[in-house]
Amino acid sequence: MTKNRHSSSPAIQPVPPQIQTTSISVAGMSVGYFAVGSGEPILFLHCAGSSSRQWYPFAEMLGGRFQAIAPDLCGYGGTSRWPGSERFGLANEVALVTALIDRLGKPMHLVGHSYGGAVALQIARRSPECLSSLTLIEPAAFHLLIDGDNADELAFDEIMDIAATIARAVNCGDYFKAMRRFVDYWNGEGTWAALSGQQRAGLAASINKLTLESWATLNEPTRLEDFVEIELPTLVLCGGRSPSPSRRICSHLVRTLPKAALRTIDGAGHMMPMTHVAEVCSLMAAHIEGCRIAA
Repeated sequence: MTKNRHSSSPAIQPVPPQIQTTSISVAGMSVGYFAVGSGEPILFLHCAGSSSRQWYPFAEMLGGRFQAIAPDLCGYGGTSRWPGSERFGLANEVALVTALIDRLGKPMHLVGHSYGGAVALQIARRSPECLSSLTLIEPAAFHLLIDGDNADELAFDEIMDIAATIARAVNCGDYFKAMRRFVDYWNGEGTWAALSGQQRAGLAASINKLTLESWATLNEPTRLEDFVEIELPTLVLCGGRSPSPSRRICSHLVRTLPKAALRTIDGAGHMMPMTHVAEVCSLMAAHIEGCRIAA
């Protein structure tokens, strides 16, 4: 395992004064989100264990060039928890985000990180007419490793081992141990130990939703061939120090999506939207500007 993939501990982002949060109701669930700025809209989807707060620095950096919109995914921030009336899957998360896009009533540039990237990929497959472009930051679409070669099998087994370790800890009621395994895998060994008690408690509180997301991304039935007709201009961002499963998924998507380009940020890991904000925001903005010029 590569040490210090993240290179800094997760921090709680303060709310900038210009950002106002609101919510909509979707099938009896409240979906919280913020929208700030003007110009073409960019919709941001956060990673597991996070919230829309992850994107505050991006909203500030984009200034008046774009409108930044970021929902809290199911069970995070201002969005209701999953009610548990049926088995949870990526399609359920997609339905909430798509309802927000429909309510806003205009095509979006869609950006998704990790779990949010897996959701974004499904939205692009199901509703490409709602989108202007796609940016995928190491999407946690682990189901795309199934039926691959030996390297894919090893990468999938690596993720399955992480999921199994977390599930065992959750079943024993040790939420802190479960989240420590998750945090240290994606951020680097020692990250959990460096967190404050408040940060640990906040992360541990999301472990039940995280187990649902893990099941969803590992058991999603779509495969690479289901995405070959996505004609959206797509930027795939990968960290040079990221774990093998993430790097392989990025490589597969670039080969599969007709209009995809790969950019690797040297020295970055999976949590690059938090550790390499300027680089990620610059590449994403350039991609979107290019799409706008081409259009």
